[in-house]
Amino acid sequence: MTIDTTSRAFFERMYQESADPWHFATSEYERCRYETILRALGDRQFKHAFEPGCSVGVLTEQLAKRCDKVDAIDISPTAVMQAQDRCRQSPNTYIRCDSLSHPIAGEIFDLVVFSEIGYYFEEQTLRAILLTLEAQMEPGGILLASHWLGSSRDHILSGDRVHEIIGESDKLIHICAERHADFRLDCWSRR
Repeated sequence: MTIDTTSRAFFERMYQESADPWHFATSEYERCRYETILRALGDRQFKHAFEPGCSVGVLTEQLAKRCDKVDAIDISPTAVMQAQDRCRQSPNTYIRCDSLSHPIAGEIFDLVVFSEIGYYFEEQTLRAILLTLEAQMEPGGILLASHWLGSSRDHILSGDRVHEIIGESDKLIHICAERHADFRLDCWSRR
């Protein structure tokens, strides 16, 4: 039996087998990536951030210090429970089990952190997700994307291809780019 590596079952199995399967809370790579993300955001205080694919909430917890409100989702119920536990001292975080296939009705964001998630989608699906996210961003809002540059058999797209697709949008202005040994980070501002 093969399993769809974009499915809830795939991700839930990963979190059932290991509490932190990608070592978001412990790896030097992730620590460096989180520091780079926060530095790229500058000193700006954001009103309302959205973090899809929040996993166990390590970055979510850090974003809560820079944002008045953080909405975060993950497809794995186990990951969501861990993220909620990690962020329990941050009353401005709202973490729920959901996927990007469902629009977040009525919410407008001035920050979207699209991190380590884009390569799990087909190009057409990723473009549809981006259209929804752009529609829910206020003018001047930031979309920050950060993705690993390696390859994995469970990834549909490369990290570079994800950023190329985001860069095709006529609603976003590219404002910064950083390429590191293992990951890249790009920021766009919503027109």
